Amino acid sequence: MPHDWMIEEREYLRHEERRGRRFAYERVDPARTALVVIDMVPFFLDVNRYAREIVPNIAALAGALRTAGGTVAWVVPAPGPESLRAVAEEFYGPEIAAVFRASGGEGPVRDRLWPEFEVDGERDLLVEKTAASAFFPGRSDLHEQLTARGVDTVLITGTVTNVCCESSARDASTLGHRVIMLADATAARRDADQNASLYTIYRSFGDVRTTAEVLGLIAVH
Repeated sequence: MPHDWMIEEREYLRHEERRGRRFAYERVDPARTALVVIDMVPFFLDVNRYAREIVPNIAALAGALRTAGGTVAWVVPAPGPESLRAVAEEFYGPEIAAVFRASGGEGPVRDRLWPEFEVDGERDLLVEKTAASAFFPGRSDLHEQLTARGVDTVLITGTVTNVCCESSARDASTLGHRVIMLADATAARRDADQNASLYTIYRSFGDVRTTAEVLGLIAVH
């Protein structure tokens, strides 16, 4: 069963009153759009059915955006800087800190992704991040790679919604990207976590749309 996600009607009405429409970004240019797939690796999917259930939606978005000339960026966690190891161990405890350092696996990024995904080795971006956010300066080069491709719109998908996905959406917005978070192509551990994060993004950082809606935006262009 997927997340029972929702955004309260009052939040939709708040934006409609402010800007005259429910969604900020009613059109996308696929050539300037990137699907950002965050942390869809066995470490997270093995223990979270919500994350496994969004795989088909992410795959559908990736296929449609590629066909339309857009970018697909697969992002996986990597160990953080050694200089911050002591802080992580103080916060999590040494054993859990070590678990998180290894969460992204080893070897080429493509081989570390959930095996059901199809990756275009010539066109897709394969990126590591050493922070929760895939857009935090100095901890990932995703923003620079997307900028080089002329991307101005990012579709945020993956897991965990209220940690790495939300952190990435916030930073992407701060860097000037048009942000759309996919309500049914992101996954948290609980519905309450999912909905709190979707509320925050919709209220302050970007749109929240469904896979079907975004596929429609891609097809219309």
